[in-house]
Amino acid sequence: MIDPISVLFFALFLYIVLHPQLQLRALTSARLRLLREIERKYGWRVITLIHRQERMGFLGFPIYRYIDIEDSEAVIRAIRSTPPNQPIALILHTPGGLVLAASQIAMALKRHPGKKIVIIPHYAMSGGTLIALAADEIMMDPDAVLGPLDPQIPVGNVAYPAPSLIKIAKLKGGNARDEFLVLADVAEKAINEMQNLIIKLLEDRLGTEKAMEIAKVLTEGKYTHDYPITVEEARKLGLNVSTNVPPEVYTLMELYPQAIQQRPGIEYLPRPPVPFYQREAEKK
Repeated sequence: MIDPISVLFFALFLYIVLHPQLQLRALTSARLRLLREIERKYGWRVITLIHRQERMGFLGFPIYRYIDIEDSEAVIRAIRSTPPNQPIALILHTPGGLVLAASQIAMALKRHPGKKIVIIPHYAMSGGTLIALAADEIMMDPDAVLGPLDPQIPVGNVAYPAPSLIKIAKLKGGNARDEFLVLADVAEKAINEMQNLIIKLLEDRLGTEKAMEIAKVLTEGKYTHDYPITVEEARKLGLNVSTNVPPEVYTLMELYPQAIQQRPGIEYLPRPPVPFYQREAEKK
């Protein structure tokens, strides 16, 4: 005789194991359908680089995503497979990540012969900003932000801003320890390397002098590393920024859900995800 309790537990176990996989498959299918719609409507090759806090397995442990080598490999493969004359729209949502990976993506995007558009619905900090600089046009939500590009030098479990290390080394002078002077030397090299890369990404569009000016502002410690560079500030820097984010991008972002969190202070009646912004093209 079959024990109904055993059957119930077995069914519950199957649900717990299979439900996340089925849910993920459904979300993936929905995202791909929407990406096809965007590509047909605008004529772009759409690539996404979206980093949410995600859950691991059915136990729900959160993991945090950032730009890594696997990302650069996948994005470069997508860029390489795009016809030379087709515009690329890269949708970015990231806190940043490895300089090496972000640099590879930025240079690959820069080399694409067609038009390059980076779309930022919420934020693209640090390495995300570096990638955005490779674009001919940056489309940002009116409330979206970029971030500074001052290199962070890891020391043990802590990362220190390169400009601060150089500043302290100058203040200390000959009283600084040898280990600290080595860090300051590495910091100076890191800033120079980042500035050269920024200039390489911008000089053909803005000229060498303007590109150098932007490189210095973003790398030499004018801001803290998590400072939010708004649309207005990005335009003042000289970047080609618009707020004409396609409405479909907001719908797409809804298909990249955050891990379940308790947010008792944030509640509202759901409405369509497309914001009621008047797009710049409609103002003219």
